[in-house]
Amino acid sequence: MNDASEILNTFKSISLEEMSKVKLLDRMDKKYMLHADQLPEILLLLKNEYFVLEIAQKKFASYETTYFDTDDYEMYTKHHNGKLNRYKVRFRTYADSNLNFFEVKFKTNKGRTKKSRVQLPDNKHLIKGDAEKLLLRKTNYTAAALSPVLEVKYKRITLVNRNMSERITIDIGLKYNHFDTLLDVPNLIIAEVKQEKTSTSVFTSLMQEKRIKTVSLSKYCLGITSTVENVKHNNFKSKIRYVNQLFI
Repeated sequence: MNDASEILNTFKSISLEEMSKVKLLDRMDKKYMLHADQLPEILLLLKNEYFVLEIAQKKFASYETTYFDTDDYEMYTKHHNGKLNRYKVRFRTYADSNLNFFEVKFKTNKGRTKKSRVQLPDNKHLIKGDAEKLLLRKTNYTAAALSPVLEVKYKRITLVNRNMSERITIDIGLKYNHFDTLLDVPNLIIAEVKQEKTSTSVFTSLMQEKRIKTVSLSKYCLGITSTVENVKHNNFKSKIRYVNQLFI
């Protein structure tokens, strides 16, 4: 990780205010799995093409996310079954900037991701007030039907391309907690390309060159299928086996 930090210091930085121009709350996504050992080389090849987000003189941001679902894990199951028009509901804390949000993500039947969120003064993991209003407005779920099922902590590098049309998030050091069932995935990196519409990307071209394929396994689904026994995970078995073999 020290090598990655040194390389990130050679990137030109972008502030949170400047990056607000690239919110991409309605976007197309692509995800990739990398090994942590690959990160320095990848960053070296990207340093002249992307800015790096810097907050409080830090280029690795600390994220804490709590996901909500129904008692029978309906949101997880829809993702497992490949259903579109599906939701993810979560509280997220950006620890370095002390910002807290309640967020609803919607994957449309066109494959687009739409994110809605409301900022909160703190993160008590209670869906009420403005959070409940957003939930009722954007989903068919009620607050009473949902409860916290998974906590995830990780570090994130955020890159923005030079014409401000694309964001790359690089998540590393994932730590899961499901009712005191803990899972650390120290060597796994989940990288995600976020664009308003699918277009040419230095990052995706690099992934093709490195023969790194896209994956459909989200951080949430990885955590649930790895820590919960009574859920469907047949469609994720090969991906989980791959994660266990290479990253844990």
